[in-house]
Amino acid sequence: KPNQVEIAAKLSPACHALFDYLPSDIQQQLLLDRDPHGNVQVSRIETERLVISTVSEELRKRKSNGTYTGKFTAISHFFGYEGRSVMPSNFDCTYCYALGHTVGALLESGKTGLIAVVKDLSKNVNEWKPAGFPVSIMLHMEKRAGHMKPVIEKALVKLDGRPFKTLEKNRSVW
Repeated sequence: KPNQVEIAAKLSPACHALFDYLPSDIQQQLLLDRDPHGNVQVSRIETERLVISTVSEELRKRKSNGTYTGKFTAISHFFGYEGRSVMPSNFDCTYCYALGHTVGALLESGKTGLIAVVKDLSKNVNEWKPAGFPVSIMLHMEKRAGHMKPVIEKALVKLDGRPFKTLEKNRSVW
């Protein structure tokens, strides 16, 4: 497994400078094992410690320059995904409320093996249609740890695709 020095040597000058700026423990966390799809496991990177470390370093520099005389004592807390998210929009809240009702209706009627969905989201909320979508339709077989397993295939957002272009066009309105 490559170490921080070996990785840094393979980076472009700009990326190398950014990597060098990061505290050593954060650099190490970036080199941790990837998820099954090869992605960095962002939830394992202690972003709260990164913020504390960079703020502490900046204040140390300011103190040595005589532009800061205060005291900084930080206490970290891990917020997980919640710490990296933004406030939900009105649409987000209404959509999740509708999903919750859909789940309740599916459970009440004894339906299992379904994912709750809400259709016609571009229409007025009163015209949204709750439904259940079979999980089995989304599954395909992949080899994981030497064994074939049913998994939901990873789907990336196509930035040149129609759905994303529609979002981009309407983002400020939505």
